[in-house]
Amino acid sequence: MPALMRQLRGLGGCTTPIRLDGYRTEHTLNTTTGEIGPVVHHLDSADLPAGNLLVRCNNRRTTRCPACAETYRRDTYQLITAGLRGGKGTPEAVAAHPRVFATFTAPSFGPVHNRPTTQKGTVLRCRCGTKHPKDAAELGSPLNPDTYDYEAAVLWNAHASKIWARFSIYLRREVAKRAGLTQRAFSQYARVSFAKVAEYQARGAIHFHAVIRLDGPTGGEMPPPDWATAELLADAIREAVKATEVPGPVLDRRVHTFAFGTQLDIRPIRSADFDGGAELTERAVAAYIAKYATKGAETATGTLDRPIKFLAELGRKSIPEHARRLIRTAWTLGARKDLKDLRLRAWAHMLGFRGHFSTKTRRYSTTLGALRAARAEWRRLQAAIAAGDQHPGPAEPDSDDTTLVLAHWAFAGTGLTRGEEWLAASLTPDTTEREGAAA
Repeated sequence: MPALMRQLRGLGGCTTPIRLDGYRTEHTLNTTTGEIGPVVHHLDSADLPAGNLLVRCNNRRTTRCPACAETYRRDTYQLITAGLRGGKGTPEAVAAHPRVFATFTAPSFGPVHNRPTTQKGTVLRCRCGTKHPKDAAELGSPLNPDTYDYEAAVLWNAHASKIWARFSIYLRREVAKRAGLTQRAFSQYARVSFAKVAEYQARGAIHFHAVIRLDGPTGGEMPPPDWATAELLADAIREAVKATEVPGPVLDRRVHTFAFGTQLDIRPIRSADFDGGAELTERAVAAYIAKYATKGAETATGTLDRPIKFLAELGRKSIPEHARRLIRTAWTLGARKDLKDLRLRAWAHMLGFRGHFSTKTRRYSTTLGALRAARAEWRRLQAAIAAGDQHPGPAEPDSDDTTLVLAHWAFAGTGLTRGEEWLAASLTPDTTEREGAAA
């Protein structure tokens, strides 16, 4: 039992781990002579208390695995924060670089039930004449489903990543134009860095939240030129959005063209110590972006959080009618040969969107992989301390020996047994506290 408890504690609260059968053997290896030494460590799944090696599912969706989604959210928070004020291998000088927080929305596909508010927070009436409560089920659904452009809505989601890629190209052009530079010369003076997340609106359309920053030519370690300001960056973003347009398919003689919607919000980001009401702070931006990194279409629209194999499966699902029609539209469009590259049937549950939910430029900050490696090293050190080694550390840097790993793992299933579920649930609060300390 104690050994099983230790194995489950390593899952960090994950309730749907991947079960693996196999082994892992570590030998010492002399890099100079190539001689393979004795076995340093051997792990066999049959010898483990659970009978398998249990690996976290690492699903970012909070509806699938709250524990792994929380870890992903915290990692995203650290990634965004590092690009705003430094740390995790990113120079602290980035805190003085011009940066903005921008929200890019989708165009209108037809009027929907909404909850408009004034700048003072007063709730106004919807177009239907009703003041909807904040949690009203009809928010985001069309006023007239028969006239709502479901086809364009699904295709917009399918092309959203291409629209962003085109925008990022135009943004660099617009910044260079305002600096009086050619595009080739611009790379010698400055660089545009960003991190973004995709979020579903209640109507099921993707929009993007992004932190966009101006750096020196080599990234965050160099200051940008004197002409690089948050105002110049914001103006360049507005013009780049106007110029961004992606051609879409021609369906039944209808030509589709995709661009961002008219609602564009750009706000400068101030320092973490600034407390000026309407201004955004670094911490607020990082927390806001990280929150949406773990949410998909199922959170905003009530749709599915996993793919479907047959359209008939919708009959057994309890989902809103608006989400159901979006999925049906994606499934119908996915049958067309001229749209096979969009893989709409495979991504029908995501309403056509198949892009990554969080992306960044290479020089913005650290990576999720680096954060995960740091957490794995922390766990290794904690395990060594628990085993009695009070001063664990890395291998000697001057040693000629390295490690040769021979491993073979095979998928054996997912999830926990009833008993394992009960034990894992009892460990979750303590594990959450430990993970917070690691982050």
